[in-house]
Amino acid sequence: MLRTTTGGAGNGTAGAADQLVSIGTVLNQLREEFPEVTISKIRFLEAEGLVEPQRTASGYRKFSPRDVERLARILRMQRDHYLPLKVIREHLDAVERGEQVELPAAPQREPLEGGPWEAAVQDRPTAARVGRAELLAAAGAGEEELAEWESYGLVVQGVDGGYDAEAVTVAKLVAELGRFGLEPRHLRAVKAAAEREAGLVEQVVAPLRRHRNPQTRAHAEATAKELAALSVRLHAALVQTALGIRLH
Repeated sequence: MLRTTTGGAGNGTAGAADQLVSIGTVLNQLREEFPEVTISKIRFLEAEGLVEPQRTASGYRKFSPRDVERLARILRMQRDHYLPLKVIREHLDAVERGEQVELPAAPQREPLEGGPWEAAVQDRPTAARVGRAELLAAAGAGEEELAEWESYGLVVQGVDGGYDAEAVTVAKLVAELGRFGLEPRHLRAVKAAAEREAGLVEQVVAPLRRHRNPQTRAHAEATAKELAALSVRLHAALVQTALGIRLH
């Protein structure tokens, strides 16, 4: 549960000022529940008018406990309900006016195929597929942006016209990178590297997947997942190493 920092029992503006925190402190408070949240995401929500922190004379943002709780509600509605920012803003404004407003039900999870052993080894996201509008809402992006991501093969639409959990994750990350000035054309090398890494994993697990024994085939999925995790860790370490060399 989100924990906010409150001041003491003081009265007046001094007591209220004691409760104001920096954007870095807000980030630390939110990350307990939302580990993927970033400072750029908080700034984006402010730019969209969903939260209005106070500003110091020097221009630094200062957030009240009410601001932090509002941010948490926004992130929950994006995560659990895939709601557009406009709908989220209208809902929060209605709640603050004292109106009783119900949110749409969260999407149901689809059951995994196979027995309990297969379910145990597949801990990747299994949320129901979402539509185009829901994907746009989750990423906080527009139709033109999504069309461009798809043109570069970064986000892939399923044959049924929907998007799976991995596509939603990719869309969110591409959107976040875009706010730092990185465009889809800059990410072609990242996609190419991911495809090469996936090819290496496939080489290892392909013989296991062709096996007649169901347990061996299930083991192939567990092996693929473990190799993918190791590949991601190696990639992150190599990027950090390269940055360390170039920045020193």
